[in-house]
Amino acid sequence: MTSAPSPRGTADQPHGLPAAASAVDLSKVHDHGARSVTALDRVTVSFHRGRFTAIMGPSGSGKSTLMQCLAGLDSPTSGSARIGDLELTRLSDRELTRLRRERIGFVFQAFHLLPALTVAENITLPLGIAGRRPEPQWLEQVITALSLRDRLTHRPGQLSGGQQQRVACARALAGRPEIIFADEPTGNLDSRSGAEVLSLLTQLVRQLGQTIVMVTHDPAAAAYADRVVFLADGRIVDEIRQPDVDQVLERMKRFDRPGGARALGGESSAEGAGGVGGVGEEEAGEAGVAW
Repeated sequence: MTSAPSPRGTADQPHGLPAAASAVDLSKVHDHGARSVTALDRVTVSFHRGRFTAIMGPSGSGKSTLMQCLAGLDSPTSGSARIGDLELTRLSDRELTRLRRERIGFVFQAFHLLPALTVAENITLPLGIAGRRPEPQWLEQVITALSLRDRLTHRPGQLSGGQQQRVACARALAGRPEIIFADEPTGNLDSRSGAEVLSLLTQLVRQLGQTIVMVTHDPAAAAYADRVVFLADGRIVDEIRQPDVDQVLERMKRFDRPGGARALGGESSAEGAGGVGGVGEEEAGEAGVAW
């Protein structure tokens, strides 16, 4: 079930599956004057089209930084970050904004819904700002898949947390993105609402062929994914395909043991990840929707 990671922190894609997003020797170093903090240390990984992948690791492992670099929300210090065949490190800020609007969807722990707008208006708002019209047939599929048909005229204040997150998912999908990055999407939800949202994300992959990469600290959430990639000290140290909760819990417990990252097959960087991310969650949400 578990493939052995390379010493450079590599997670390779299965034969024949194209990558929706990928990194090669990706590093991110934060310079704090006399001290440097390594958030990502030569990470090589691919995220496959039509698959649901979870990224896990202890606090400061680099999981959110990896997502932000792959999504064009933060710039790596060195290495390659790609969406499809497009190299992000060669793009200007304007080109990165256009990329996020046209090819990437984002779902965050905070819903980022505008309270004065209806559900329908919130879903299509980013498209309108970008000067694009939604594809009626696709939008209908999304609304149906997320069970929002009877909520379209409601405002966010009239919805439960789980329903608001479903609206955020629909907004992320409305532009028909190549990939969705989800950062702790169930973090503000109770267990029942969280399970509903995760089940719906799984359906989006199975029914609509969507690609989802989710950062989470929750083993139960990760178990919904097709694959879980584990980071420690800025490196990929393990992965599980077709995971269950017990497998994920066992891997995470090893991080709490002495030499935990080494026990999983990885190497600790000199400084470690230090818990430093590229941008905060709220900033990332604003940048990702590109309003």
